[in-house]
Amino acid sequence: MKILVLNGPNLNLLGKRETDNYGVLTLEEINKSLYELAVELGVELEIHQSNGEGELVEKIQSAAGKFQGILINPAAYTHTSIALRDALLAVSLPCVEVHLSNIYSREEFRHHSYIAPVCTGQISGFREDSYTLGLRALVSFIRKK
Repeated sequence: MKILVLNGPNLNLLGKRETDNYGVLTLEEINKSLYELAVELGVELEIHQSNGEGELVEKIQSAAGKFQGILINPAAYTHTSIALRDALLAVSLPCVEVHLSNIYSREEFRHHSYIAPVCTGQISGFREDSYTLGLRALVSFIRKK
């Protein structure tokens, strides 16, 4: 089983920015824990980060036929991107949306996700554990399908 992991804008700055919201781990450290969990779960991961909406859309579109699911932290695009939503809808793959912070306890504009309605589920607020919880949930969902 192959899972595509996508990270949106500014996540390349993890560990340096807004550590009260996002924690002190870098994206590389989070990716390392995902790769370790993937071995435990017996799945293969491909992980990408981009600050560009178009690049993320292209990665989603290219996932059809190559991956069995998508784990995505769309970051700020969560609240703005109909393009990401439409791409996820078009590929029809199981998808879990994750966030390091609890988006519902932050500013009002962060309370709405364009992505969540086209995903299998959403996990937020558990910092780096949101990713591992999301990967476990996604793999479990796919295996039960």
